[in-house]
Amino acid sequence: MRICICGGGGLGHTCAGVLSNRKDVTVDLLTSRPKQWNHQFLVNIPEGKTLTGKLEVISDQAEDVIPSADIVFLCLPAFLVEKVILEIKPYLKKDTIVGAVFGCTGFFLFAHQHLPSYTKLFALQRVPYISRVVEYGKEANLLGYRDKLILAVENLNERETFRQQVEKLLGEEIELADSFYEVTLSNSNPILHTGRLYTMWKEWDGKPFSRCILFYREWTLEASSLEIEMDKEFFSLLKVLNVSTKHIKTLLEHYEATDAAGMTKKLRSIESLSTIQAPMKKVAEGWIPDFSSRYFTEDFPYGLALIHKLAHEKGVPTPTIDKVYEWGRKHIS
Repeated sequence: MRICICGGGGLGHTCAGVLSNRKDVTVDLLTSRPKQWNHQFLVNIPEGKTLTGKLEVISDQAEDVIPSADIVFLCLPAFLVEKVILEIKPYLKKDTIVGAVFGCTGFFLFAHQHLPSYTKLFALQRVPYISRVVEYGKEANLLGYRDKLILAVENLNERETFRQQVEKLLGEEIELADSFYEVTLSNSNPILHTGRLYTMWKEWDGKPFSRCILFYREWTLEASSLEIEMDKEFFSLLKVLNVSTKHIKTLLEHYEATDAAGMTKKLRSIESLSTIQAPMKKVAEGWIPDFSSRYFTEDFPYGLALIHKLAHEKGVPTPTIDKVYEWGRKHIS
């Protein structure tokens, strides 16, 4: 099997590292920074071990890596998904399976718009690994796994066979979704990130902070309370859209909590998230919000924007989502 990873961020590093260690799998990489990559690189995993990732072809040209791919796996921020789909389109074989590491970046919508109707597609509801780059193209940390992944597929006759295949490749339990909506509409990053950002900086006066805030370790009760309200509105939309919620947990369910206090305690205690910093940048006087980070360039204009758009089209009241979305939109316009 030959797999092409598209994207050289944290998930590109870890997915390429894990997949290239599977039996009879060859991994190529499509990245905008090919000269900064080693053909062999390191991925540190939670078990205290280090994997040596192996890349066959590394290129910034789709024609070098896409024609030979059996599976193309997009590990990209939302703002690059449509661009890369258009780049790879001319070089895809008819039977190549095209997928995304994270479905709520709009992957299925862009694929439906630009790729042939017969294209075999897949996407995950949540990213498989919590990942961070140590040294670009040379080393990354795989900080944590998911208990279970949800996978949506289209135009694949052997759905169960493919599910098993992806399960073995990623090394995590996987269940199949009934519809692409189940991985496209998510209360993960589009609500979890945006609500937290809103409560941190809705009243920011422009003055620098003395330090960089820990995004999860310093989670607040206010953030949990707001997001529970956003989540209720999100589920009202799913009901109107007639989307199955079999594989979509409420935020309270996902974090094994019954109220905002319990959710706050849980988020503060997750060890794999404990060192993740808020999207901030250092200035002479201290730290300020980084409105150019992916939290703003991805989670507002793609994740939350789609929820907001569908809710207004279907006439579903979403006052809390509206408030957070409008605040975020002002900072990315």
